[in-house]
Amino acid sequence: MRFIPRATAFENVVEQVKSGTVAYSLFALARLFLEKAPRHDVKLAAPPETSLFQLGENGAISVDRNFLERNAFRFGQADFYKIEVTETEPIKGNFTNVARDRLSGTLLGPTNHHDYQRRLRNLYEQRFSRRMSFSDFQRQVQIVTDPAEIEKWKEEARKVTTYSTLREEPPVTFSSVTEAERHFEKNYLPGIVKPISEVVVDGPASRQMHDRVLNKVIENEWNRETRSPSPMMQELAARFRDAGLHVFRHRRGMLFVSPVYPRLFRHEETSVSTQVRTILEAIGAQPRIGRKELADKMITNPQKTVEAAVPAAEETGKAKLALASDLLWLINSGYVIEFNDGSLDLPRAKAKPKEKEESSVEAGVSPAKEKENAESAASAAEKEERVEAGAPAAEKENVEAAVSAAEKEERVEAGAPPAEDVVAAAVSAAEPNKQASAAANASTTEEIGGS
Repeated sequence: MRFIPRATAFENVVEQVKSGTVAYSLFALARLFLEKAPRHDVKLAAPPETSLFQLGENGAISVDRNFLERNAFRFGQADFYKIEVTETEPIKGNFTNVARDRLSGTLLGPTNHHDYQRRLRNLYEQRFSRRMSFSDFQRQVQIVTDPAEIEKWKEEARKVTTYSTLREEPPVTFSSVTEAERHFEKNYLPGIVKPISEVVVDGPASRQMHDRVLNKVIENEWNRETRSPSPMMQELAARFRDAGLHVFRHRRGMLFVSPVYPRLFRHEETSVSTQVRTILEAIGAQPRIGRKELADKMITNPQKTVEAAVPAAEETGKAKLALASDLLWLINSGYVIEFNDGSLDLPRAKAKPKEKEESSVEAGVSPAKEKENAESAASAAEKEERVEAGAPAAEKENVEAAVSAAEKEERVEAGAPPAEDVVAAAVSAAEPNKQASAAANASTTEEIGGS
């Protein structure tokens, strides 16, 4: 079994990501989808040696065919019968006690009431006939004298339930549940339970499965995947790519999703202003720097401003506008990554093969050791390509690596607002933020000039 994102919730998240230029942690998004049942679906697949069974087209699911057949009427009666409950005249007479079943808590009425034996027999046949004899069931019946229980039984006894068939013309009506169940077993039960290879169940329904075995399996898998959401991360990565978003790795190999593809800024290949280079140097010297910190560093430091001297108030405003414009261009071009917590960083640079060879020679690494390191690096690169391609993890070490990376990310990003604060509104409600695009440039200018 595996958890998959609910289509509506996923579309809202994609819309939220595309509305801006920030990058979101794939680990945090995976946990966001797993956090609440309405945000994901559960896909169940039967192993080769076992089978799943379903009642009708969209009915109850179980690994035990006999379990579904025994409870088919209880699970699917609403699909075959129209159930109507009417009230009769209040029951007259003085009653000092009523019989109550200890196992189910069902009130059966006074033992001398004319309807007692019918109620007793119906309850036994519906709930307990397959697990005990009728005499053993009778021993579970107790007599209570509580006036509140007597009044409760009177109200329940006034209600008469009838069952009318929905698939027969003219409809046949039954005055008791026992008669309706016999009709169901004779006319509908044969062939209603079908074997299936796989099925998708929505999140809320998966928490209320009739089969206790499936309930336990889903609960255990949810607990395990909440701690290490590697399968959900792979599912999200593949779907984000199909939606036109970019999934990339950053520091410590953590995965992020963004509408902008990050790329390295080549100084020797691009002719840009001095301030752009200064911005890149400031971010490179202090990774995950905030917008406000960058603005203070660029404008208040005389060596980092556009002008050589400390600008006046009017010139300071112009400097802020110029800084905001250059930073916005760098972010939209992918030369600077803006994360959802407001921090800024440069894309991850990969070491060149020549630089690796020179560093190994300078360190005095032997050729055999260098070859072993190269093979290890190649193996790691292949694993990274498989994960970035959305392929499922093939080894246990992939899961362990995801757990370790997740713990590292939580420690590194401690204190920063998680992705849930920004995306939770898109997951819980489908209200698009239509003014986000129009106010993008203005908001960027105000944030850069903060303080």
